[in-house]
This record gives sequence, structure tokens and C-alpha cells, in this order.
Amino acid sequence: MACDASSHPHCLELFEKLSEYIDDELAPAERREIEAHVAGCVACLACLQTLRRTVALCRTGADHPVPEEFSRRLRSALAAPPRGPA
Repeated sequence: MACDASSHPHCLELFEKLSEYIDDELAPAERREIEAHVAGCVACLACLQTLRRTVALCRTGADHPVPEEFSRRLRSALAAPPRGPA
């Protein structure tokens, strides 16, 4: 079953809460709302399953140090004032 067009905004609202859902940081009522929704929405269920797999992969991955030159350039870019539109 897929969501109809009228529920699309609701899908976007739930999508914003999926990380909190996975981390068990939502109130029971919000958890039930997400569970009920993904039971009937194939697209949201796919998003939830993909996010769960991504989180699991990140947890099992090894830490890799970032090269110092990259770190320096990133800090410099973040400290610079934003540029206007290109």
C-alpha cells in the first residue's frame, strides 16, 4: 500500500522524526504514530529501513583519521564569510 497525495506532507513530517524514532527518543504516542504510518506507507517504510541500515553501517565502521590538510582547509572554509550566489 502506498500513501495517497494528500498524506505526502504527513510523510515529510514523519521523515523528520525517523532518526529520533530509531534512537528511541520519541514519546510513546509519536512512536505509535510512526509505526502506524509505515505499516501502510511503502515509501516511508523503505526510508525507515534504509536509515536503520545506514545507522548500523556507521556503527560498525572503523574510525579513519582525516588528513590534517583537509581539516585545515575545512576549518578555513567554515570560518570564511558566505559567498553570494554563483
